[in-house]
Amino acid sequence: QVQLVESGGGLVQAGDSLKLSCTASGRTLSSSVMGWFRQAPGKEREFVAAITPTGGRTSYLDSVKGRFAISGDNAKNTAYLKMNSMKPEDTATYSCALTPNAYLTPRSDPRDYNYWGQGTQVTVSS
Repeated sequence: QVQLVESGGGLVQAGDSLKLSCTASGRTLSSSVMGWFRQAPGKEREFVAAITPTGGRTSYLDSVKGRFAISGDNAKNTAYLKMNSMKPEDTATYSCALTPNAYLTPRSDPRDYNYWGQGTQVTVSS
């Protein structure tokens, strides 16, 4: 059974940085596409970033390009989302997701993912 556990959320000020972690069990990251999504109160869940198993390809939401970076550590079976220059509009619950399907490109559609973490809250104050 695949389980994903996120950590690293918290309260920060605008302009600060934060690094989220997503540790997987039951499935190796080296054979999975990983994604990060977020959902703010009253809003739809939106794609943030995704990475292919080898880390060779990444994809980002336009509003986070140049500020956020997704990466993976296969030895630790952990994916990361480093968030820099954070803005109040980044406030949301962030969830990681995993798909074991052999996609060659990062996936931005949540329907492509089979497993989800419980989410971690990120709050950015102005």
